[in-house]
Amino acid sequence: MILSKKIGIVDSIISSNEEIDDIRVNINGEIQKAYNYNKMSGKLNVGDEVLLNTTAVELSLGTGGYHFVIANLNNLESKFTNNGHIMKLRYTPLQVKVNSVEEQDSIYHEKIKNFKSLKNLPVVVGEIHSMLTPFVASVKSLNKDKKIAYIMTDGASLFLGLSKTVEILKEKNLIDSTITIGNAFGGDFECINIYTALITAKEIVGADIVFVSMGPGIAGTGTKYGFTGIEQGAILDAVQKLGGKSFLIPRISFSDKRERHFGISHHSLTILSEIANYKTNVVIPKFENDKLEKIKNQVTKNKIGEKHNIIYIDDLNTKDDLDKFNLKVKTMGRNYLEDKEFFDTASASAYHIWRYLDV
Repeated sequence: MILSKKIGIVDSIISSNEEIDDIRVNINGEIQKAYNYNKMSGKLNVGDEVLLNTTAVELSLGTGGYHFVIANLNNLESKFTNNGHIMKLRYTPLQVKVNSVEEQDSIYHEKIKNFKSLKNLPVVVGEIHSMLTPFVASVKSLNKDKKIAYIMTDGASLFLGLSKTVEILKEKNLIDSTITIGNAFGGDFECINIYTALITAKEIVGADIVFVSMGPGIAGTGTKYGFTGIEQGAILDAVQKLGGKSFLIPRISFSDKRERHFGISHHSLTILSEIANYKTNVVIPKFENDKLEKIKNQVTKNKIGEKHNIIYIDDLNTKDDLDKFNLKVKTMGRNYLEDKEFFDTASASAYHIWRYLDV
């Protein structure tokens, strides 16, 4: 089975904005959750008949595990209104037109064309979307005037509007601009790849700090190289090639019951030991003794310290930073108190950048 489709009737609209509708649909008498991207499939009304992609739910998947509206059968005509001719979701029935910053007719074309260097712009690269909130909360707690650009890759959710996290952070003015790359779309700025996205963050947005990660969802297989977060290696290299200062947020947890993700996740170990070609910075909180010993043993065993700059810091206030902006966080279903080390590590780079870099 590649694509499973069903017809449903819109039973209720839970929430709606110009980008996305969170709806409940009646499928053969059963009420189920679905999302509608209204710029692609049209605005909805209760009672509308919709064609749904039901594949992920039927497979009980965590990644992409919702129904999505393919078309509103009562309102078949819809279109993007912006200019541009670059296609995303190319050569699929749902391909969309965006106004990419690089294209010749773009008002930003010359800035992209004439770019020279990121000039040591700090770029922090995370694997999981849930790393974004603690990082930006700490940056803005330390200095509310610093401008943050968020670059969303196409490693998970392709539509930025699906991220409630980004919606909340923008409402609270904790993210200043969003950039979507590859086949991801829906950002304030659309870019073809990570290189032009980094240039956009520097030359067009005027960002002081950049955070890069995929959107909601991540695909993993329990194999060494079979996870979408492996993209971090190429992103870190791109930052260095363009003259930026790169940071990788290691995925650290002492609450995850899976051995491969206990301490430093095997994902981060693989990226740092084998995938990233240039030296990057890895900032790790000074956890209590047994946990810190576990981390240091992993660093030594995988020879990460020989290849990268490992920085251990203390005096983090991640929980206070989150509380200051009334932000709630979860990763893999666990909140801050249930996975403290994960969220503290996510914000650690913010503290190091604030203390030691002139940004």
